[in-house]
Amino acid sequence: MRPTAPLILAAALVATAGLAGCGGSDDDPDTVKVVYNRSTDNAIRFKDRLLEDVKKQFEKAHPGKKIKLIPIQAADNDYAAKVQQMMRSSKTAPDLVYEDTFRISSDIAAGYLRPLDGYLKSWDSWGQFAPTAKAAGRGEDGRTYGVPDGTDTRGLWFNKQIFARAGLPADWRPKNWDEVLDAARTVKEKVPGVTPINVFTGKAGGETSVMQGLEMLLYGTGQDPLYDPRARKWRAGGAGLRDALGFVRTVYAEKLGPDVSDALNPNANTAVANEWLPDGKLAIALDGSWLGQHWLDTGGHPWPRWSTTLGQAPMPTQHGQPPGRVSMSGGWAWAITAKSDKPDLAWKFIETLQSRDNAVRWDVVNAQIAVRQDVAADRRYRTAMPGIAFFTGLVRYTHYRPATPDYPQVSAALAEAMEAVTTGDSTPAEAADSYGGKLKEIAPGAVLKSR
Repeated sequence: MRPTAPLILAAALVATAGLAGCGGSDDDPDTVKVVYNRSTDNAIRFKDRLLEDVKKQFEKAHPGKKIKLIPIQAADNDYAAKVQQMMRSSKTAPDLVYEDTFRISSDIAAGYLRPLDGYLKSWDSWGQFAPTAKAAGRGEDGRTYGVPDGTDTRGLWFNKQIFARAGLPADWRPKNWDEVLDAARTVKEKVPGVTPINVFTGKAGGETSVMQGLEMLLYGTGQDPLYDPRARKWRAGGAGLRDALGFVRTVYAEKLGPDVSDALNPNANTAVANEWLPDGKLAIALDGSWLGQHWLDTGGHPWPRWSTTLGQAPMPTQHGQPPGRVSMSGGWAWAITAKSDKPDLAWKFIETLQSRDNAVRWDVVNAQIAVRQDVAADRRYRTAMPGIAFFTGLVRYTHYRPATPDYPQVSAALAEAMEAVTTGDSTPAEAADSYGGKLKEIAPGAVLKSR
């Protein structure tokens, strides 16, 4: 399951082309440079096609003005590193960047982004955005630096055919963690050759591991949240983190998950969507609302029977305690760089991207959960994909990551803790203690003692 040499080379070439293509003060003053992440799956080009269409709309509406699209094909961590490298210098900075919202605060602190409040106050569409979505693009200074284009939720996907062979119900709704693990154990016993459950893990997966894996567990414990926003301090690894890491350790120690080498592969998420689930090799996936986009007729890997083969269930809280289920939500946003010399023109492209029609199309083709009232009410969105109602319904149970500049470092430390228990190099208690030590280095004087 390791990435092939051609894929790595392609990613490097695309990224290098992007860096070379971003000029400085001698650039064409009528051209807006737009950087975005291209999927590492070469069959998925929804974003590319839609952005090309929006580019044509913009250039037709603004004669003489041009949009230069600069895709970077890389895993999330590599994409972020390349974009940050570009934004450091006026010679390489693009005008507009596509940002994972959890990185916005750190990029604000680094001086990479420009506040958008002056534009937003006169933009009629801003009133359509949900308050939580607006908050995702807001810095600690109270100003807004990113316009979100959708969100997501997470839950359990399961293969009903595999469940039937294992004697498990087609309307599976686990009430607690034990029932999730028991179902995985039953699949292992009764359906040999199938991976019972996938929980993303490890450093290579980056935020995919931390948010879709560990935080989905941690926020279901009801103990020791990562961060206390009132005290503006982090919590060291306590009982909740130990229990969450314990779940991960159980999955891999009992061989309920993929082989460790596959689990630690940076492209494990691509394998889940394109191979393990469609090929009937995986029974349960703790994953996101967007998976179905891969399998539509217009997707990169059409799978006509996916909507009847797969079921969805909420991820339960640890002991079934209220509210009984848990989800995590994130999302991406469009931001104007601090070193852009064409911010007004870049804003006009955001307005074009976020026309109601384009906003609906974006959420539909990218299988995103709507963050705008007008989009959520649109028939095209509501009927776009099987399961959209289920995942939209999880918004009421969802949690968001701490929007702080040091969160990316905290996330990296959590990924290390996950990897240590996945490989068996540390017990959950040891990994939690190690995380607590790293936390004190990341945020000295801003760490609360946990139970």
